[in-house]
Amino acid sequence: MTLLHIIAEIIDTSGLPKPAADNSYWDTVLDLVFAIAAAIAGLMVVIGGFRYILAHGDSNAVAQARKTILYSIVGLVVIMVAFSIVTFVIRGIM
Repeated sequence: MTLLHIIAEIIDTSGLPKPAADNSYWDTVLDLVFAIAAAIAGLMVVIGGFRYILAHGDSNAVAQARKTILYSIVGLVVIMVAFSIVTFVIRGIM
């Protein structure tokens, strides 16, 4: 038996509050965060599309619109991968 185990047995923890082991709150919060992030990324794809249409052949504006669309799609992929990892880790353990 280690010194840490001996000390842990001596300390009285009966007066400390016991937290509830309920993950439904965090599931809801994370679902909301990922939904908002995905909605913003989707909105940016739409905004990039409008910028592309309204560029009227201006090469700089077209390049900026393409970057907006590309980065928004990359963001959506990152959000989906992050959601999958979080779902696997949090919900896979319980």
